[in-house]
Amino acid sequence: MSAPKKLFVEKRDDGQFAVSKANAQRASALADTQKEAIEIAKKLNPGHSPDVERVRHTKNGGPDQWRKA
Repeated sequence: MSAPKKLFVEKRDDGQFAVSKANAQRASALADTQKEAIEIAKKLNPGHSPDVERVRHTKNGGPDQWRKA
């Protein structure tokens, strides 16, 4: 059995959130909210948290940085 692929959740220019593998040409799934995209990623890759792109500034980081879901 092969190792699970790392999944990423990032915001697209059209406002939707894409769930994709590293260096993928297209998304595995799309969602209207970041929360929905995280849930989809967890279902696609059980037991592993996706990396999520920050979409706003916080005291812990800003946009274009990644965090664990």
